[in-house]
Amino acid sequence: MKLLAKTNRYYLLLTTVLFIVASAVLYYGLFGALQHEVEEQLVNRRVYLERRVQDGGNLPTSPFEYQMAVSPRPQRIGYGDTLLLDPHEQELVPHRQLTFPLRVDNKLVWVTLRKSLVETEDVLGVVLGVMVSVLGLLLLGVILINRWLGQWLWAPFRNTLRVLRGYGVQQDQVLRFPLTTTDEFAELNQALTLMSQRLVADYEAVREFTANAAHETQTPLAIMQAQLEQLLQRPELENPELATLVSELYGATLRLSRLHQALTLLSSIENQQFKQASHVRLDRLVEEKVAHFESLADVRQLALRTHLSGVPSLQMHPGLADSLVHNLLQNAIKHNHRGGTIDVKLTPTHLEVRNTGPTVTGDPARFFERFRKHQAASDSPGLGLSIVQQICQYYGFAVRYDFEPTGCLHTLRVDFAPPALFPAPTGEGVSQLGQPQF
Repeated sequence: MKLLAKTNRYYLLLTTVLFIVASAVLYYGLFGALQHEVEEQLVNRRVYLERRVQDGGNLPTSPFEYQMAVSPRPQRIGYGDTLLLDPHEQELVPHRQLTFPLRVDNKLVWVTLRKSLVETEDVLGVVLGVMVSVLGLLLLGVILINRWLGQWLWAPFRNTLRVLRGYGVQQDQVLRFPLTTTDEFAELNQALTLMSQRLVADYEAVREFTANAAHETQTPLAIMQAQLEQLLQRPELENPELATLVSELYGATLRLSRLHQALTLLSSIENQQFKQASHVRLDRLVEEKVAHFESLADVRQLALRTHLSGVPSLQMHPGLADSLVHNLLQNAIKHNHRGGTIDVKLTPTHLEVRNTGPTVTGDPARFFERFRKHQAASDSPGLGLSIVQQICQYYGFAVRYDFEPTGCLHTLRVDFAPPALFPAPTGEGVSQLGQPQF
């Protein structure tokens, strides 16, 4: 619920309670005042009757504004309320009455004076109706004014949110907010501007460090790999122990090189450095990659089959599309058993790679974590599915992993997003292939 709606709710609750209390106080206050006025009139009429009797007169038989009843039997003395039938309207009319004793002709009688409350109720209804209408209009006015003031006063805050929603640290610029005369919002905008300055500076430092590290480490690794290849061909390595040591060192260099490439690719994707998007024919790319891996599949006696229906043309960076398909296929080959199968299915809506393999345990969602290996003894860094997931997130694709115990089938499926949902890639980058791992 929005803050303005919450504020209006509390204001409405408070004003409603006050409205009810004020209406009740007003009603009973006016009713008491008018009733007191009627009682004073009854008292004045009583004084008039007492003086008239003392002066030797008789009680009037038909008072003009009052109804009078005389009884020789004792009655309860004081004020009271009663209902009398109106002969003209044929309805019961409320009356206020006063009963008191009076000695007339040396006889004690009880006189009851009654005065109609119809006029009092009419006056009360008019006054109360006017006052309740005024209070209702005041309540409505408070709600409307508070709503308008809330929208006007909170406009700078909504402008700040609009700027924040459209901001990305990859834009390499500091936040700029519209000017506001409200001190609190101006202070908030100033704090956000300073924070964006620090973010841009930190982002640039990290990106520069990543680029420098990737560049500076790539050359020494290539030199080490080339020299170790030459060393493996030297006749001095006839000693089996020395040959094994150099071979292990060469394998470690290869793993380090693959790790370097995978981490560099992940960093480039996260920093959105792939802006050269174009239409990619995924069917041609799949056929090319399948042909590339056929020799490796033959060595492991794997049946690699393709099922291409439809020709999806995606707006992607060619290097990222190549890395996506490469990692999916290499993952299916690496985690398969001899004599297994690999089925690649491509439709206009999804790409699915299904392969046989060993049984897995654990949460499938964790297979996309970095350095998460399906086999502990694997020499792969465990970044292949992380790269697949990052590419899918970058383009709004949905990727999921399923395992069918019957037949030990592993399925990786990528559902393509509609073109309208494709994000606009920003930045620059170079495609590098990381090694897949469960």
